[in-house]
Amino acid sequence: MKPFDDLIERARARRKHIVLAEGEDPRIIAGAKRAQREGVATITLIGREDVIRADENGDLEAAVIDPASSTDLERHAAGFHALRKHKGVTEEQARDAIRDPLFFANMMVHADDADGSVAGAHYTTSDTVRAAIQVIGIGAGHEIVSSFFVMLLCEDFHRIRGAFIYSDCGLVIDPNARELAEIALTSADTARDLLGLDPRVAMLSFSTRGSARHSLADKVIEATDIARSKRPGLPIDGELQFDAAVVPEINAKKAPGSAIEGAANVFIFPDLQAGNIAYKITERLGLAKAIGPILQGLNKPANDLSRGCSAEDVYRAIAVTAVQAQAREKTPI
Repeated sequence: MKPFDDLIERARARRKHIVLAEGEDPRIIAGAKRAQREGVATITLIGREDVIRADENGDLEAAVIDPASSTDLERHAAGFHALRKHKGVTEEQARDAIRDPLFFANMMVHADDADGSVAGAHYTTSDTVRAAIQVIGIGAGHEIVSSFFVMLLCEDFHRIRGAFIYSDCGLVIDPNARELAEIALTSADTARDLLGLDPRVAMLSFSTRGSARHSLADKVIEATDIARSKRPGLPIDGELQFDAAVVPEINAKKAPGSAIEGAANVFIFPDLQAGNIAYKITERLGLAKAIGPILQGLNKPANDLSRGCSAEDVYRAIAVTAVQAQAREKTPI
């Protein structure tokens, strides 16, 4: 998994501080210990210290914060109240919210006490994303928060090898053309900043260059036009069927003159159904490694785990969040 090994080395080169909201979960503790031990990130776990220390066998180097007893509770409550009082949140409601580890962790990121957060082992995706938007906020130049998977096809039996971005496979159910264009441009930036790729973006459909006429294909065509107008120098093409996006010979026949020449590394799916099905097929039948869903479009990094995650998944999420935080020093995510 060389692309991911490269990402790990980048995380180690400039260690970032990542806070984990579900610090009492054994999977979180195990992933955090590995990340700290291998120098991938500096870690803070949120939770009751006696519970965490009882489960970690005495070799945990990470900091532990219990919101209920933290000296920063009032500071973060005041900060959250300032963010949400226009929505009618009272000071007492803000204080209650910050006792929740998810909101406390994200307030640490908002206040620059940490560089990024990871949650989702117990919290639902909707809870995790909602808290991130309310506290960390949507980044400048973005209208929506979307998600992506890093798909790693690195085995000898993979005919096409490397790291690829699949988006959106986990969050935005049915984006309109404008939203789909933003997902494409944000994913291209992600491919460059997170994986060091020169992005080549395929706007996927069941149609290639008008081979079928339908409003669903029209949405992809419109999104492609919008993305091209905003980023004229970006190699992007659509609407394309998947084979035309990844096989140069088919691309030359179906889409002559294509800017991506059948060598896409960023795949934009027209809706969540298509994206979610595609990444699971790639993972289960194609035996790819899937890392995600990872959030993009936020003001600062905050990422979501699957509730079925393993300690390995936690470790990977920490590494990705750390490199996103590094990229933010140069450009918004």
